[in-house]
Amino acid sequence: MRRVVITGIGAVTPLGNSVKEFWENILAGKSGAGPITKFDASNFKTQFACEVKNFNPEKYFNKKDVRKYDPFSQYAIAATEEAVASGNIDFSSFSEQERLDIGVIWASGNGGIMTFDEQAKEFFTGDGVPRYSPFFVPKKIEDIAAGIISIRYQLYGPNYCPVAACASSNMAIINAFDTIRINKANMMIVGGSEAGITASSIGGFNSSQALSRRNDDPHGASRPFDKDRDGFVLGEGAGALILEEYEHAVKRNAVIFAELVGTGMAADAYHLTGTPPDGRGAVWGMQKALKEAGISAIEVDYVNAHATSTPQGDLSEVAAIERIFGNSSRLQISGTKSMTGHLLGGAGAIEAVICILSLQHGIIPPTINTKNLDDAIPKHLKFVLGDAINADVRYAMNNTFGFGGHTASTLFKKFEG
Repeated sequence: MRRVVITGIGAVTPLGNSVKEFWENILAGKSGAGPITKFDASNFKTQFACEVKNFNPEKYFNKKDVRKYDPFSQYAIAATEEAVASGNIDFSSFSEQERLDIGVIWASGNGGIMTFDEQAKEFFTGDGVPRYSPFFVPKKIEDIAAGIISIRYQLYGPNYCPVAACASSNMAIINAFDTIRINKANMMIVGGSEAGITASSIGGFNSSQALSRRNDDPHGASRPFDKDRDGFVLGEGAGALILEEYEHAVKRNAVIFAELVGTGMAADAYHLTGTPPDGRGAVWGMQKALKEAGISAIEVDYVNAHATSTPQGDLSEVAAIERIFGNSSRLQISGTKSMTGHLLGGAGAIEAVICILSLQHGIIPPTINTKNLDDAIPKHLKFVLGDAINADVRYAMNNTFGFGGHTASTLFKKFEG
């Protein structure tokens, strides 16, 4: 099996539209939450979310193309451009044959749901005559961002979109990792994006009682592991990574951000939206990642937890972490959705970026808003609360779980030459 390294990262988030701005705000413990501006949410039980701010699509597209692409695809291109630039990659310098071995796996849980909402509303509130845009279907479908990225850079390798709800972009990372390891590609652009702050999303999640309703305190609403947590905060944005075969990266003198060494996927086969109290699916995913990496649990320094701030979900993940890591003296845990909100299908990618930056800089970001840990959480588990901490981070694990029982864990290692 070939080694896989990360040679580029990019981010569009509620905390900044570049990796630098995003990381600075994460370490400062800022919240990206605020009143919803995408639509009139005054009649909804939840009236706030973590929106991307000050994003200008005309920085990346001409006006004609802006109209052709849903915001989830616009975010995907913006994050990808930053990842490509950070990797010092000029795809035009690659031959056509070389670009046959460069692909794109880009995930989304909802795709162009904003486009779907807009077009459906126009039809149902109009005179009943269908006047759908000719771009309706290609703007809406989940796989279109992967296609747009490949067209933009003329990449002819594997190209598709895995959909696994909130585990989608971690699944994309795993798929790209496997593709490179078995010599079906040398380089992959991988990530995930969402632009799902819409009436149907907020209404649907409200009906399932998944969202926080702290309308009087948006910044403090997402509080993973806290005894007073009441649901997640919806977020949007994109995370992008360049995965590359190690020798290929060395040959072109690439800067290597980190190495991806282990992955695991499983299903808890339990419930449409709920997670089992024992966290069995998460246990199996983490076990597989550790086995593939060839390390023991006590070597892991940091877990970026899925930690959505839902009553059942957080305790299920804690049970899984306890079962895998036990009394590990070195493990630190944080839930960065407390700052970014939940990017759904994009969550795994943006949290992978956080893990990579943690390895690079020797800093573990905090969980904000959590004042009183749930009484059911074992006292020996160590959570980074309130403020970031300096730490020697050699291995960082990223957990994501999705409706339907999908679980995905990825394990990153500090690059050591």
